[in-house]
Formats: sequence, structure tokens, C-alpha cells
Amino acid sequence: MEINRKAVALLSGGLDSILAIHLIKEQGIEIEAINFQTMFGCCKDDARRAAYDLGVGFTLLKVGDDYLKMVQKPKHGYGKGINPCVDCRGYMFDLAKAYMEKIGATFMISGEVVGQRPMSQKMSDFVTIEADTGLEGRIVRPLSAKLLPETWPEKQGILDRSKLCNIQGRSRKYLLELADKYGIKNPPDPSSGCALTSPAFAKKVRDIFKYHKDYKRWEFEILKMGRHFRLSAETKLIVGRNHDENQYFEYLHPEGSTLLVPQNFAGSSALLVGVRTPAILDQAGAIILRYADKPETGAGEIQAEQNGELLRFSVDLAATEEMVELVRIV
Repeated sequence: MEINRKAVALLSGGLDSILAIHLIKEQGIEIEAINFQTMFGCCKDDARRAAYDLGVGFTLLKVGDDYLKMVQKPKHGYGKGINPCVDCRGYMFDLAKAYMEKIGATFMISGEVVGQRPMSQKMSDFVTIEADTGLEGRIVRPLSAKLLPETWPEKQGILDRSKLCNIQGRSRKYLLELADKYGIKNPPDPSSGCALTSPAFAKKVRDIFKYHKDYKRWEFEILKMGRHFRLSAETKLIVGRNHDENQYFEYLHPEGSTLLVPQNFAGSSALLVGVRTPAILDQAGAIILRYADKPETGAGEIQAEQNGELLRFSVDLAATEEMVELVRIV
């Protein structure tokens, strides 16, 4: 690989990755920042703003459907939720590697700190990830570089190791000192973490893997929306929690799903994903009514729309809390 002073930086928009870029940029390295869009959300807006402030290029890379296969069956296991942190980092570095080669860069930059995250930032994790991706020596972690083996750009004289750091652990003391050095007046707060680390969110992901063998990407992209219920092995119900979610369901509901919209009462819209039967519609309608202002007189009227076909049905009684809890995923 040709020696040059060009690198790709993984930029989340958080303080660590911003500082890592500062440390390398001041050594005269041309940097292209990248961020990753997954089915579970990303920090693309924060990252784009950070790249602009840093004066570096920015590219958003979208993960493929194979990302879900990795989440479903990770080689290196899960954390407390359904978070395959080591495999996920390896996946991201694989994407970054392909992009690095595409633009002719020779190494990449990561804001990882030794010991900061127990599932992916141990020294042994760094070794595993580099071995899995074939990036041995090509990943520079400027914040902890002096604690780690010398990398290829250091050996080639592209980077001065003495100007890198030896930060480790979860304390932000030294990170905030660096932020002050670089004039970062309002350092970003620590990230709340990946949604996959949440046990509650993990339940919704596992539910799809268990019941929807032919799952689609959009099923994961809407997991942060609504209340989720498993009505049968073939059918899930997602009930909107607010006006924005109702609108999302009403105007963007995916092909093959059934949109349920209250007609004569103020209530949430919902999506049925899977098989629709009269019994399922009755059960879904009762749950919708449970979270609604009941009609002043008569039964609740709900419109069901699937692939352009409309059907109206009535619901007399709202589901009880006990009935709801029996089918609630989370």
C-alpha cells in the first residue's frame, strides 16, 4: 500500500472521536470522516456538524441487510441486551476499510479509549477486531495510542507517537482537558449508548428474530416507535404513542402491513404486521381503544387499510390492563 498522509476517521459526533481527529489533524494528516447509518438509528446529524466544525470531509455509510444477520448470530456474543459489540465494531471497520481503499487512504482513526466500554474497548477486543478485519496496525486510536502497540503510520514516520495520548478508563477528566485545549466550549455529553444494549429494546429485536423468519429491514427501523404487542405467532401490533408516530404510520406504512385508524374517536393509529383475521382485528381494536378517548356513544369505529383496500370494523369494549400485559412485548 502506498504511503501517504491521508486517513479515514470514524466520527460519531461524540467527544472522543472529535478529539481523536484533532490529535491527528494537527499532524498534517488529510482526513475524511465517516459515520454509519444502521436500522437502529445513528448520530449522523451530530457527526455532520462535528465534521463541519473540524473542517474535514464527511461521508455517511449505510449498513447492508447483512448487518442484521450479524446481530442475529454474532461470532463473539452479546452484552447485557442483544448488543454484539465486538462483531459490530468489526463490521464498521470492514465498511471503513473498503472506503479507505476506495479513496486511497492508508490508515484509519478511531476515538476508542482503552477500558472505557467493557464490551468492545479492552485491549484484547482491539486485537480481535484487527485480526478479524485484516487491519492489524492500520487503526490508530490517538487517545490511548501510547498504551497500545506502535501502528503502521507511526512506524513509517507519518505520525509522531509522542504527540498522542495514554488515556484509559471511564473518567472524562483528561478528555475535558483536551477539549479545553482545542477550544471546544460545550463538549458533547457521553452518549446514552447503543439501543441494542437496552434489555427492553432487545426484547423487541428478539421477538422479530423468533417470529418473523423472513423479516424486512423496515421492521427494525420502526422498533423505536410505538407500543409493541405480540398477538399471535404470525402477527404483531404496533400502537402509536403520539401524533408524530400516528402520522408516520398513516403516511408511510410499509407494503403488506395493515394500517388501523380510529374513525369516530380520538385514539392512536396502529400497524398490524403479519396475518390479519377477524379475531386479530377485534383484539387489535380493543387494544387501540385501551389507549384512546372512547366514543361518546356507540362502538368504536376503526378503518383497516392494506395495499389500498379499506375495511371498517367496530369495537365495543377496550382491552383490560391484564389483557394488554399478556400480549405486550415491551
